[in-house]
Amino acid sequence: MNSLILKFTIITIFAAIFADIEIINLNPWMELSSIGTGLLNPDFSVFWIYKFAIINTFTFAICGITLSVILAIPLSLFFNIKIIRLFCSFIRSIHEIFWAFIILQLVGLNAVCGIISIAIPYAGIFAKVFHEIEEESIKIPKEVIPPNINRFSIFIYYSLPIIIKDISNYIKYRLECAIRSSAILGFIGLPTVGFYLETAFREGLYSEMASLLYIFFIIIALLKHIVKIKTIPILFIFSIYFISLEINFSLENFYRFFTYDILPWPIKKEGYYNNSYSIDFNIIIVIKWMLNIIKTEGLIGIWNTIILTQIGLFFTGIFAFISFPFATKKLTHPIIRRISHTILIIFRTTPEYILAYLFLLLWGPSMLPAIFAIFIHNGAILSFLTANNTNIIKIRFDNLNHKFNIFLYEITPKISGQFFAFLFYRWEVIMRESAILGILGIYSLGFYIDSAISDHQLDKAMFLILITAILNMIIDKISQIIRKKYRISKKLTVT
Repeated sequence: MNSLILKFTIITIFAAIFADIEIINLNPWMELSSIGTGLLNPDFSVFWIYKFAIINTFTFAICGITLSVILAIPLSLFFNIKIIRLFCSFIRSIHEIFWAFIILQLVGLNAVCGIISIAIPYAGIFAKVFHEIEEESIKIPKEVIPPNINRFSIFIYYSLPIIIKDISNYIKYRLECAIRSSAILGFIGLPTVGFYLETAFREGLYSEMASLLYIFFIIIALLKHIVKIKTIPILFIFSIYFISLEINFSLENFYRFFTYDILPWPIKKEGYYNNSYSIDFNIIIVIKWMLNIIKTEGLIGIWNTIILTQIGLFFTGIFAFISFPFATKKLTHPIIRRISHTILIIFRTTPEYILAYLFLLLWGPSMLPAIFAIFIHNGAILSFLTANNTNIIKIRFDNLNHKFNIFLYEITPKISGQFFAFLFYRWEVIMRESAILGILGIYSLGFYIDSAISDHQLDKAMFLILITAILNMIIDKISQIIRKKYRISKKLTVT
């Protein structure tokens, strides 16, 4: 394990040398003071003004999660088939915002666009996790399974009753993530809290910003009280009632999108200019077009995305390892623990996109705001999980009064495997976040995708999104190889 840490440290130092890290705004104190004043004086009168955006944030998430679970169950049943596994890996490798960029071309910028954009990647995530939960929890002897029974019946009657609790807990956790995703979708124009947050940030309306953030935190805090597996169907019906399902969909647009709009520009250029819209397919021209995009935008986007991911991953681990002791009852005073716990909840609840936007206002455009946003958000998630798991570890009675010894010799060896397993699970997520934060002006892949969409170059945007997905799938595979090579297990050693 020490050699792995050393290798990642060296790689991170190398990445930092080439990273665009600078503070352009040399006097952020005035802006910071205004933000602080807004946080202390929230304007809750906006609640009624933005009530539909608040409802949409919740309903988009509920509908998206419900649809994703429905899609994920059949996928999880056949997850051992390679093509299904690759398909799930592909769809979860594309961030919800990128899916929204694609879906809005088909149905317009509306509620359906937001719901589908959440449902597609989450279906891939749920399929993988449901399969892993079933595989790790259940070993059904072949003798107890009746002959000629199908896979779906085995899942419903044999597996589901055993794993329903684990699946329920994971769905509830993912609902929190979906609400964050729903809020972020507002930054590209969908009618959620994020739309008005972005406006408040941009116009310096920090009292409104604070109230919207606090309302968002309250929604997250109430989830565990109002969301149960039994209540999700009721909440889904409630959500369908409140949202508008009106879409600008036509089969003609759908057909044109897949057969013309996303095709490489060189093979449709001549037909576009003479209004015949004919396509002259030439594989050599297509390859040259792809190579040109890779050369001019793809390589620099990939390079910056990898650099940002590596630095973000490293400092996520550092932040989590330093902060989790302050949130566990084994090591700290109850008052300190509650304060630390609250801070971690705030950091993990606040979407990294919003954190990056905030740091961007303070420091100006560079990788620095993105690095801080990534490691604070992901580090808080990892720290929160590690602290909760540390609480169930049994400590030797003769070591109870030596907190440093407990941390160094009792807790660290027992949680290290699970800690690194969770960290490497976040690697894929951090890669997705690094790409999407390019929309804020950092030269990661998201920057070039956003630019292509702004210029109505859907062909280039789709190709760059494909590159992003492949890059993410490669990172996921590398993570799996590392976990296997170093025998990193997510199982916790309690005693």
